[in-house]
Amino acid sequence: MAGGPLTFGIESQGTSVRAMGELAALADRAGVDAAWAPELYNRSATISVAEMANRTTNCRVGTAIAYGVGRSPLIMAAEARDLDELSDGRLVLGLGNGTKRMIHDWHGLDPEAPAVRMEELVPLLRQLWRLHEGPIDHEGRFYRLKFKPTGEVPPPLRERIPIYTAGVNPRMVETAGRVADGLLGHALFTPTHVEAVVLPALEKGTVKTGRELSEVEVASLVITVVDDADPERARREAAAQIAFYSSAKTYAPLLESCGFAAEGEAIREAFGRGDWEGMVAAVSERMVDGIALAGTGTEVRAAARRYEGLFDHLILYAPSYGIGEERARENAEAVIAAIGEQ
Repeated sequence: MAGGPLTFGIESQGTSVRAMGELAALADRAGVDAAWAPELYNRSATISVAEMANRTTNCRVGTAIAYGVGRSPLIMAAEARDLDELSDGRLVLGLGNGTKRMIHDWHGLDPEAPAVRMEELVPLLRQLWRLHEGPIDHEGRFYRLKFKPTGEVPPPLRERIPIYTAGVNPRMVETAGRVADGLLGHALFTPTHVEAVVLPALEKGTVKTGRELSEVEVASLVITVVDDADPERARREAAAQIAFYSSAKTYAPLLESCGFAAEGEAIREAFGRGDWEGMVAAVSERMVDGIALAGTGTEVRAAARRYEGLFDHLILYAPSYGIGEERARENAEAVIAAIGEQ
């Protein structure tokens, strides 16, 4: 952990690429530290960040996350070079694997040992970042790369870019401590879970590779809804986003560790029978309070203080599940207004 003051970023899913650029520009004008782009089967984080980089001048722009498994290391490094150039050196490259099912079914790759895969990928990307220094000959478990540039390669804008890796289970969190510049935590994390599980796993990773915990920025997504006119609507929309994530069996151990095993089981049962309303109803008030920041701007700013000393950076994730694009954008704009410089 860097140990400085808690900083804030914004991420919005469910809006268009152009809208994400406009929201990033709004966040930049408001003095928000960073704007982040998500990735899913219908949205490329790197393309979104290109738009966001063009619309901003001061804030960091980052991927939270881009699928490292969905691109070859060579293409990933080339995209990162371009994005860092577009942003004048403001890129944070956030990488994740997704679940084992996503690795296998979506990308058609070996889903075993995702932590080891990431621990091979990040150093290889760093080698590719220094492509101007000479050829690369890599023969690993997951990646094979033999490459010699056909001509002179100019050095990148920066000697090194920050690479963050996503972690949910302790072993993936440990990976960030071993090889990354930062951890991207999951939106279902609670402060208690971070203190009891996440930070010890992160420190275990730094010890493995002889690093200091201060070398790793600790960041996490936090579901955030601000609604000064109707704070109860904010809580309902936060509950819907929590239900969406909790419906995946992959996150059952995380929910159990956070003290929400019963809620998680009820959400998955409702999901199994196609009962959307039942899924949201299964999200307890305690669960909303523990996982999300939801309410008026004043309430959200006050509640965010619980993360001081645990995280270096909060990525305030404006929800989109179960609502339209216009409302998703309203949520993001309200969050920016609440956390921006007054």
